[in-house]
Amino acid sequence: MPELISPPRVLIIIPCYNEQGTIGALLREIAACRQNYETIVIDDGSQDSTYQIASQLSPAVRLPRNLGIGGAVQTGIKYASEHGYDLCVQIDGDGQHQPGEISKLLQAYQKTPRSIIIGSSYLHNAAFRSTYARRLGGRIIAGTLNALFQPCSITDPTSGMRLLDREMIGFFAKHYPHDFPEPISLAWALKMGFTVTEVPVEMRRRVQGTSSITGLKPLSYMFRVLAYIILARFTRATSF
Repeated sequence: MPELISPPRVLIIIPCYNEQGTIGALLREIAACRQNYETIVIDDGSQDSTYQIASQLSPAVRLPRNLGIGGAVQTGIKYASEHGYDLCVQIDGDGQHQPGEISKLLQAYQKTPRSIIIGSSYLHNAAFRSTYARRLGGRIIAGTLNALFQPCSITDPTSGMRLLDREMIGFFAKHYPHDFPEPISLAWALKMGFTVTEVPVEMRRRVQGTSSITGLKPLSYMFRVLAYIILARFTRATSF
């Protein structure tokens, strides 16, 4: 892995869709950390004032239509690649990811560099808990990744809080799944020989809005993700 300048240039990528109630407070909280973070907000075709609020506090990109989380995140990754950032950290715009926890990912990278470092809410019995269906689906997805891509030990494959190093930024700028991006991108990275680890982080409950994965959707999500993971494991890496 390439050596970093000190301190590294760190970009915080914040994908948003209709997060006018949280994005302003989140950006102010990041600024209050007084760290050497730069931010980019990717407004994924919101129908509210997300972009107007975000653009007053941070560089922001407004997508002309909703691409979904994968397209929004890849837009941020492309920005990181084109502007030469050493590391990028993805966090959600709904306020669940605490900016103060970003330092844990950076400290883990400085201690033992990895291509991807996931902020896991399941390590060390963290206080935050999602619904039972989501936890069960996450365990099954994690178990499948760990079984198919050894050595691998992932507990939170759907976490939207992740650090990427420079090589991972370069790869994902060109190849990134638009459907179920967090677990599928992990499968792609592991297939290509990139390294993945986790650190425990504390997360908050969503304060506004609702998740798009509710009711029976977690089960449908899980089965579709498992199919993509198995496909990634047994197809050529050049097909990505």
